[in-house]
Amino acid sequence: MKSTDELVTELADREAIRDLPVRYCDCVWQNDLKTMVELFAEDGFFVVKGREREAVTKGRAELLKMYQGALSEMTPRPYIHNHVVNLQSKTKANGRCYVELRSASKNMEWIGTGFYDDDYVKVGDKWHFASRRFTSIRLPERAVAASTKS
Repeated sequence: MKSTDELVTELADREAIRDLPVRYCDCVWQNDLKTMVELFAEDGFFVVKGREREAVTKGRAELLKMYQGALSEMTPRPYIHNHVVNLQSKTKANGRCYVELRSASKNMEWIGTGFYDDDYVKVGDKWHFASRRFTSIRLPERAVAASTKS
């Protein structure tokens, strides 16, 4: 049986980890790319999985460049849902959360959905993303139209 101190530490770690995707989305909304990149470990990386290819960006400097380019072309407004966290050790964890994306430049029109598979690492007393793997799931317009008729 775990001690009260162990349970409190686990709860605090889970809360800090759950806060990462929330802060990440807030940084997107606020266009605060510097803070967003600091949510990653120094050597952290981000992967975008598409149907036919995968793009990997590693390290804070490269992440900043990638986000500056990507977010200058669009105004996504992400909404995070259903965050699952698995503590693996005192300094490592993984998890998954789901995201709905809307476009601020298109009157908050729905532009897609997907999920993040994350690895987390605790550096000192702070949790960071070791990696984020985003998989986009966007239904074709015909499927959306058909599902609304049912």
